[in-house]
Amino acid sequence: MSDLEMPPAPACAFASDNAAGAHPLVLDAIVRANEGHALAYGSDAWTAETEARFRDLFGPQATSLLVWNGTGANVMALAAMIRPADSIVCSRWAHIAVDETGAPERVLGTKLQTVPSLDGKIVPEQLLELEYLIGDQHHAQPGVVSITQSTELGMVYSPDEVAALCDTAHRLGMKVHLDGARIANATAALGGTVDALRSFTVDAGVDAVSFGGTKAGMAFGEAVVFLDPELARRAKFIRKQVTQLPSKMRFVAAQFNALLHDDLWIRLAQHSNGLATRLYDATKGIDGVTYDAAPQVNSVFPMLPAHLIEPLQAWCFFWPWDVTRDQVRWMTAWDTTADDVDRFAAGVAALCAAG
Repeated sequence: MSDLEMPPAPACAFASDNAAGAHPLVLDAIVRANEGHALAYGSDAWTAETEARFRDLFGPQATSLLVWNGTGANVMALAAMIRPADSIVCSRWAHIAVDETGAPERVLGTKLQTVPSLDGKIVPEQLLELEYLIGDQHHAQPGVVSITQSTELGMVYSPDEVAALCDTAHRLGMKVHLDGARIANATAALGGTVDALRSFTVDAGVDAVSFGGTKAGMAFGEAVVFLDPELARRAKFIRKQVTQLPSKMRFVAAQFNALLHDDLWIRLAQHSNGLATRLYDATKGIDGVTYDAAPQVNSVFPMLPAHLIEPLQAWCFFWPWDVTRDQVRWMTAWDTTADDVDRFAAGVAALCAAG
């Protein structure tokens, strides 16, 4: 295999949409926002415009607060939602449980109750299974359910699935948080319109959303959108307390204004979703590559022969995923091209053929 002549590697790797740069229109917006002085901490015209754009997306009751990053967005949102002695219910694959170094537990002093899942989704029955904890003074009280849209395994909740979870959670006295680090990709997958976004958020009964910007084409920055006005009452104080208040907020806001203008965020997600499907179609017939399901968003999760994973990573990097199954993740981004996909698929085919 060391003598195998691989085709030229693609220009873009398939590690993560976090590896992509910022969209040119986003960078242009930052440069324009850099002219002159503006009051700090959100008292500027750019932030006011962003807040109006989020109200256009989610309705007049929505309160949006800009933050630095995704972990901070989740911690801040959850901090506004939990009560003392509450627990947060989430999938065992949830980013807050797996990839945030225990931040919600350390910062908030809360318990994460993870439930099993094969695709990153949870279902109402899993909430009902925890109902016996409610009222027992010896147990953390299920207070918030956190779902991820799209999930860490590239699946998408339907609006009906989110609504059913919200109905059950609210009946049990729980709030619902949606981690939308890739909310653009989910929106694109469910129809690519503002109505599609609303169908699985405000219309379904979600109480708060972590709205991803960085993976969607920004350089940095996320937003927390409170759809329950009561939760928003003290949120601006919590944002400062958990170190997520940018002083020069106009530079986060300017990026969101560029991304949300003319549905750029959805169009970029449609592009990355489409190329993930192209990658799946180009590799699903390769001997040695197997899939559980076709992609719904911008990531595919093949199983590969174990001895081929490291050579393939050395040629064009990607991340392992479920190592117990030799499963890896290939992810497209807003700047991935069809040529990148075709070159990568050719490399996979060449390596698998060499054995």
